[in-house]
Amino acid sequence: MSNILDGKVTSNQIKEELSQEVAALKASGKRPPHLAAVLVGNDGASLTYVGSKVRSCEKIGFDSTLIRLEDTVTQVELLETINKLNNYATLDGFIVQLPLPKHIDEEVVLHAINPDKDVDGFHPTNFGKMALGMETFIPATPFGIMELLRRYKLDISGKHAVVIGRSHIVGRPMSILLSNKGNPGNATVTLTHSRTQNLAEITKAADIVVSALGVPNFVTADMIKHNAIIIDVGITRVPDENHPKGYVITGDVAYDDVKDKASFITPVPGGVGPMTIAMLLQNTMLAYKRNS
Repeated sequence: MSNILDGKVTSNQIKEELSQEVAALKASGKRPPHLAAVLVGNDGASLTYVGSKVRSCEKIGFDSTLIRLEDTVTQVELLETINKLNNYATLDGFIVQLPLPKHIDEEVVLHAINPDKDVDGFHPTNFGKMALGMETFIPATPFGIMELLRRYKLDISGKHAVVIGRSHIVGRPMSILLSNKGNPGNATVTLTHSRTQNLAEITKAADIVVSALGVPNFVTADMIKHNAIIIDVGITRVPDENHPKGYVITGDVAYDDVKDKASFITPVPGGVGPMTIAMLLQNTMLAYKRNS
C-alpha cells in the first residue's frame, strides 16, 4: 500500500502558517493581504472553485473581493475591469477564473493583468522568470505539487520524472520546476502529450509520474513501475446516477488499481486540488510583501 500525499492536511498547515502571519500583521497595525477574483458566467466548477478561494481568504484573515460578470460581457468591458484592478493600490493580487466564454480571447485577457498582481502566475513575464529560475509567481498547481514533494521530504534529484500533458498552466511549468536546481528538483524530465508514441513504455521507466491530462482513469497499474511516485492533477466530473450530486470527481489515475503499486500517491479529491488554493494564497502573501 502506498503512502498518501495528503493535500488537504498539507494545505491546512500552510493556511495555518499564513493565518498566524496575517494575525501578526494586524497586531502591528498593518492591513491584511487582499485577493480578488473575477468570475465570468455561471460555470459550475468555476463557481465551486472561486467560492472555495473566497472562504479560504476569510478563514486566514485575508481581505477578498469577488467580481461577478455576466457571460455576455464583452472583451473590452472585461479588459476595463482588469485595468481598474491593476490600478487598485491596496489590492495585492487578482485572478481571472478560467475558462472564459468563447467570444473572449483568454490570451489577451491574461496578458492584460499586471505581472506584479498576477498571483496565478500565467503572465508571460512570470512564466519567463520561472523558466529562468528567478523569484516570481509560480502557477499555483505546479507550485502546490512542488510544495507537497518538499514537505513530504521526497528526494527527486537524479530521478526520472514523466509529465503527461503540456498545458501552460500545469504540464509545461511542471516539467521546468522538476528539472530546476534546488530541493525538490534536479530531476531528469520527459514531457509527454497526445502525440507521444509508446507512452506506457515511457511511464513504466519513470520514478515519478505527473498526469495532467484530464482523462479519467487514464493511468493504470500496468503503466507504472513498482514504488513510483504518482501525482494526479486530473479532476473530471464523471456522471454517476447513484451519487447524491449526480456525479463523482475522478482523477487521471485509476487510484484503486495503482495505489498498491506506487510508493506515494495523491488522491482525488484531496490531493493536488487543496494545494492549488493554498499556493494561490501563498502567492498573494508574496505580492503583499512586495507591495508593502
